[in-house]
Amino acid sequence: MDHSHHDHSSHMMDHGGMDHGGHGGGDMAPMCNMNMLFTWNTENLCIVFKWWHIRSTFGLIASLVAVVALVAGYEALREGIRRYETWVNKRAETAPRQSKVSVTSRAHIIKSILYGLQNFYAFMIMLIFMTYNGWVMIAVSVGAGLGYLLFGARTTATKDTACH
Repeated sequence: MDHSHHDHSSHMMDHGGMDHGGHGGGDMAPMCNMNMLFTWNTENLCIVFKWWHIRSTFGLIASLVAVVALVAGYEALREGIRRYETWVNKRAETAPRQSKVSVTSRAHIIKSILYGLQNFYAFMIMLIFMTYNGWVMIAVSVGAGLGYLLFGARTTATKDTACH
């Protein structure tokens, strides 16, 4: 329907302060491009946060390296938690009977906090993967493989390959 003949000057709506996604105005910064389908496009790619906005080839490469490091760090955290659990189990085995309850209950609290941290980290990685950008998805996979190579040699590769 053609509304060009309507008088829009009498409407009391002021759109001056609204952000219209960079359409038109030359001084507005480009908005993040959010895809829900697989893509290789990196134009206006944002990774999880609005401030992690890819604007250049260097920014893309630096971000992909950061993603690899973040995901490898997740594997380091998992290995650290495994080592802590091993240490606690050995300590509980050698502790006197009265101290064993104290050691295990305190360790359970610490392990619960570490488990929560591990899950938060895993879900953040999932959100990174859910940019649906092929380059970012490859960086996540490379980071997981590198992390496993560096930190996961004592476990099986198929253990906990889901989000957490």
